Amino acid sequence: MASTYTDLGLELMATGENAGTWGTKTNANLSLIEQLTGGVLEVSIAGGAGTTALTIADGALTGTAQQRVIELAGTISGNRIVTFPLLTENFYFIENGTSGAHTVQLKAESGSGATVTFSATDKGDKLVVAKGDDGTNPNIVEISLATAGTVTETGTQTLTNKTLTSPKIGTSILDTNGAELFKLTATSSAVNEITYNNAATGNKPTFTASGDDTNIGVSIQPKGSGTVTIDALTFPAADGSSGQILQTDGSGNLSFTTASSGISMGKAIAAAIVFG
Repeated sequence: MASTYTDLGLELMATGENAGTWGTKTNANLSLIEQLTGGVLEVSIAGGAGTTALTIADGALTGTAQQRVIELAGTISGNRIVTFPLLTENFYFIENGTSGAHTVQLKAESGSGATVTFSATDKGDKLVVAKGDDGTNPNIVEISLATAGTVTETGTQTLTNKTLTSPKIGTSILDTNGAELFKLTATSSAVNEITYNNAATGNKPTFTASGDDTNIGVSIQPKGSGTVTIDALTFPAADGSSGQILQTDGSGNLSFTTASSGISMGKAIAAAIVFG
């Protein structure tokens, strides 16, 4: 009885066959298993609209579908199709490293099963499973690595020109040292706020939107009973009394004071001009 081969090309030696060559053939099988589980192969699919067929080579390491990672390469000038052998049952990491704004479809070599397609602008990676158990309409299915619910990422994540869509209340944005820089909060009255934190000094003012659609105000709340400084002017921590006015000490520090009684300065100057 002659040897047979699996759908991925491994040689199944029959009892009594291949006398004196079992070592060579077993080593070949082990090398193929290593390639199937961890091999990386670049496959050019360059050209216009057309098909590139991945292959299985029985008992050899030359099959293009006998790798774990397949890097699709080349310049494509039309939509391309990459096919898998009909009975292939395996999973693959597929990288679309082609240049050219055209789609790349992954499918079985025949049948009308499910397919996976890289869009014209998708030059990323996909994890796919070839389900060749259905020899009539085998499926190529993409496996998503994302999970439902909250995803927590550790380490440094770099976002370039990305938009945060509806960040939730309580979201913190950290500085490069991991300290809180901004935080979206809400008071008990459901007023949205942005807290800006200076990690070096501990200052933590809060900006609160107020007013309506036509009259917009911004409330700046200092940390505790501290003061607020805007453009080198330091405002008092609390409001003054009715009728008081703001005065400066000439160094940018403002305070409330009671206006002087009697003739105003403007009137005093006018009187000086009139009466000499």
